[in-house]
Amino acid sequence: MRTNEEMFKELDEFIEEVNYDEKELIAILHRAQSIFGYLPMVVQSHIAKKLKINVSKVFGVVTFYSFFTMVPKGEFVISICLGTACFVRGSDKILERVEEILQIKNGETTPDGKFSITTLRCVGACGLAPVMTINDKTYGNITPEDVDAILAKY
Repeated sequence: MRTNEEMFKELDEFIEEVNYDEKELIAILHRAQSIFGYLPMVVQSHIAKKLKINVSKVFGVVTFYSFFTMVPKGEFVISICLGTACFVRGSDKILERVEEILQIKNGETTPDGKFSITTLRCVGACGLAPVMTINDKTYGNITPEDVDAILAKY
């Protein structure tokens, strides 16, 4: 487990690599989220100071883009596509089944920090609809009955 000091050092090295350029804010936020797992205000403030910009600008970007999160996510982030192709093929039922199994709702994390559920509008895999991802693994053409076995792997 890395310390906060090590994580901030890694972030600072990246900010230095991009020459403290405000135009690289989104790239910096992506890197920060990959380092810390989320973007708490302390990290946003740190980035603002390094870039010499107002923290409200950083906060505005973080809250505008749905990819960024200010709350910790679980070890396994389950994303269910609710885009048109997936929805008409039953992704809402996939979401219901995941929520039922994990006993949490969309946007929440299990008390043990193992799973988080999110929804999104498109993963770009419409031919596989309905689609669910767990971290970087994509599951396509799934049914609610498939969910139990998929989650059991994790």
